[in-house]
Amino acid sequence: ARIMLKYKKALVTGGAGFIGSNLVEELVKSGVYTISVDNYFAGKKENLAHLKQYDHFQEENCDVLDYERLDELFDGVDVVFHQAASKKTICINNPRLDLEINAKGTFNLLELSVKHGVKKFVHASTGSVYGEAQYLPQDENHPLTPTSYYGCSKLAGEKYVKIFNHLYGLDTTVLRYFHIYGSRQESSDVGGVVSIFCRNLLEGKPMTIFGDGTQQRSFTHVKDVVKANLAAAEIEGTAGEAYNCASGIKVTVSELAHLVAKSLNIENPQIEYGPWTPGDIKVFDIDNSKICETMGLDFLTDFEKGLQETVDWAVDYFKS
Repeated sequence: ARIMLKYKKALVTGGAGFIGSNLVEELVKSGVYTISVDNYFAGKKENLAHLKQYDHFQEENCDVLDYERLDELFDGVDVVFHQAASKKTICINNPRLDLEINAKGTFNLLELSVKHGVKKFVHASTGSVYGEAQYLPQDENHPLTPTSYYGCSKLAGEKYVKIFNHLYGLDTTVLRYFHIYGSRQESSDVGGVVSIFCRNLLEGKPMTIFGDGTQQRSFTHVKDVVKANLAAAEIEGTAGEAYNCASGIKVTVSELAHLVAKSLNIENPQIEYGPWTPGDIKVFDIDNSKICETMGLDFLTDFEKGLQETVDWAVDYFKS
């Protein structure tokens, strides 16, 4: 409830999505009046249905590119959590739309935040802004040389966040996400690998790994990401800064596939291999010391326990 002491009204973009809905839920339960903004391309109304009982929850079908509609929703907002983003599949199929969402959409929200006197702007970015590792582990000083359209557009968004902090004194914090998993993760092509693997196995289909499976990831539970967002909004001294929001766990995609199968009690799962995804980064080894030390965070969710909880959620979801 600490965040309620600082802010009265929050706006969360991508609020019906995987991460956004978990964040909206925590804000609402903390007593903060919370507006969810989502265009429902990937977000789902069912993710927020249980929050409609609260008078201080507001759900809006709105795109981050709709400046005029957003302007109407900013009245009284004092903290923005910008979670809406293009996904990697969009950047491959429609890089121009990817740029519009991740750069222009971010600019819209920043401009409106200044116009309406927002006190805090927390921006969700991605480890893809680093590109291939030039040294390990990657810290926040690592060169920003993205290798995909998605990484480029997200870096453009970051740069706009930085310049609004510099020019207008807007209190901004950037959180760079890495391979988040947990309940409500989308399992379609715009979703995350954990949910996609779950869906495939539950449907009796093989899991598809693009590449040889040796690519290393740093999986982070959504509950830890929500805590990081709240901490970034609550704690002084994070203005103008960027932080790696990652557990530091190192797991290959091949290892993940077998762990998901194990969680479903499936022996000898079927795995198919496809071509490498263009711009895919082979190794993520993340230094999270800055966020842990500055915000007092610890990424406590045990990976195998968190994975089992995610799989159990997926089983119940696909049965319903």
